[in-house]
Amino acid sequence: MEDEFMKIPFEKKYREEYYKLLNQVFDSSFLSEGKMTERFEEIFGNYVKSKALALASGGAALLALLEYVNIKGKEVILPSNTFMADIRAVERAGGIPVLADCNKEDLCLSFEDLKKKITSKTKAVILVHIGGHLAFQVYEIAGYLRKKNIPLIEDCAHAHGALYKGKAGGTFGIGGAYSFYATKNLPLGEGGMLVSNNQDLIKWVKKFRNYGKFDYKVKQAFNFRINEVTAALGIIQMKRLPKILNWKRKLARKFDKIFTRRIYFPKEMQSSFYKYIIFDYLLKEETGKVFEDMCHLFVKGKWNLPNSEWVRNHHKCVPIYYGWDKADKSIEDLKMVLLK
Repeated sequence: MEDEFMKIPFEKKYREEYYKLLNQVFDSSFLSEGKMTERFEEIFGNYVKSKALALASGGAALLALLEYVNIKGKEVILPSNTFMADIRAVERAGGIPVLADCNKEDLCLSFEDLKKKITSKTKAVILVHIGGHLAFQVYEIAGYLRKKNIPLIEDCAHAHGALYKGKAGGTFGIGGAYSFYATKNLPLGEGGMLVSNNQDLIKWVKKFRNYGKFDYKVKQAFNFRINEVTAALGIIQMKRLPKILNWKRKLARKFDKIFTRRIYFPKEMQSSFYKYIIFDYLLKEETGKVFEDMCHLFVKGKWNLPNSEWVRNHHKCVPIYYGWDKADKSIEDLKMVLLK
């Protein structure tokens, strides 16, 4: 395809609703710390059945969780198959990243390798939900870590709309971090949401995201607030999210008829299809891989991660971003478009 600018899919109906909310923002005299942020948090919290706090980015939400746990000088286990945001957040919070392998079946953290990596120095574990589905072993991992009294932190940057046995990402451990970056299923350009049912954590994060206002003992605090204009967009995007997810799932059902070497979901898993992941196909058109580079390529240490290396070399992602111009084609036509 020639270099072209693709219009951002944002239907006229929703634009008009957004403009009305902007009028409310301007009439309120609050461009930050206002009612729009509270409404967005309430809507998102109801969606995932958890308390929710909006922050400036998904990375800020992740950092807040790590700072609350206090990982300084301690080890944090996380998969190599993830974005560098997780590594950077661990390092910024003063922790030591310990990389674990993933599973070939879901590309997420391996429960077996996790158990091998836990030591007396382990302070927390980051479980990254990859590609739009939740980690297949999330229940086993969460239960094991509860017995070990090790906090589980969930990176839900890909997981908007994903469910496993009725539970959303971020509700299995101490809390989760969602991203609203421009490419996500719920895009705001920037922004993030921390979700947790731990009331002490929620109270602490309210201070953390706002310089420790009214409690300056929170030394880690800084400006991690979201603004009212972005929060208003979040309210509208939450209205659009079911439409986006239905569109993606419909296209995924077509892809299922074409690709047999792909991720197969367990019973009661509902993917949001941030990505559609396949293995060992030659494609005429594809999107970027889940992660172009594994973190063990950049973190010092001798890492033996065979599944991560296999995933890195064998997986590809079929276009499934909302607005892809070939989505309405028949299965046979999609084969012609995609397969070499």
